[in-house]
Amino acid sequence: MRNIFLFIRRYFVFLSFLALQGVALWMLFTYNRFHRAAFLGVASEVTGSINTQVDKVDDYFHLQDENRRVHLMNDSLLNLLRENYNVPDSGQEMRVDSVRVDSVLQYRRYMYRAAKVVYNSVNFENNYIQLNRGSNHGIRENMAVVSSGGAIIGVIINTSPNFSQVLSLLHTKSRVPAALKKTGTTGTVLWDTKDPRFLTLEGISRDVEVKRGDTVLTSRYSYNFPPNFMIGRIVDVRINKATNFYDLKLQAAANFAGVQQVFVVENLQRDEQIKLQLSTEQKMDQDKKKTP
Repeated sequence: MRNIFLFIRRYFVFLSFLALQGVALWMLFTYNRFHRAAFLGVASEVTGSINTQVDKVDDYFHLQDENRRVHLMNDSLLNLLRENYNVPDSGQEMRVDSVRVDSVLQYRRYMYRAAKVVYNSVNFENNYIQLNRGSNHGIRENMAVVSSGGAIIGVIINTSPNFSQVLSLLHTKSRVPAALKKTGTTGTVLWDTKDPRFLTLEGISRDVEVKRGDTVLTSRYSYNFPPNFMIGRIVDVRINKATNFYDLKLQAAANFAGVQQVFVVENLQRDEQIKLQLSTEQKMDQDKKKTP
């Protein structure tokens, strides 16, 4: 307390000046409209600037929560895409227009589930990604995995109750049915184990017009991957003279080194498709045995 009084005594004149200056400014801005308007304008500018900086700091500390909310919203929106549904064939049944029945769920084909990456590798010949969702959350083998930006990441190969393992596109056993967006010509995307930023598209005949910058999407002829999702863009065009096919180098659409949020995509009709294929193969084998 004694130090406070000593401080006031030492700087009494200066403190008195500040007090009187404050009173003078208060009277000036209170009883003079022009100065009051000018002061309020400057005060609003300063306050707005300070609030902007405070808001930026607050946003920084809440980025994780905001990112989670946006990811969940994207999950909901992806499930509403028209491509996720098959159009019902109503040609063989009678429908009464006056009765409106919502039967969309009967024809849904793809279901999206949000997940977060808890482990990832890109520096090996065979790379894997681990997600924080498992069999308890409806995740099963052979489900496709796409990034939050809609780029293909890989496919589920194993699950535990709370986690799942993804076979990354950056794996020697990875094979993804793909198609050129411009022509629809199909091929297969794989990885040459050299650079995680680039993939290879094979199976495109040289009589197809291909150029740098062309987009490569997932093909419709896949049991695992939904169609028309980005795989990459062509950055180098070469012809393999031995096979007369292109060797196309792709810039991967996904940033495998920085992937954090993903969607697991389930083809709800996959089991039926696989069952039909196996049944057809068995039938053909039986017919072949019966043939004399």
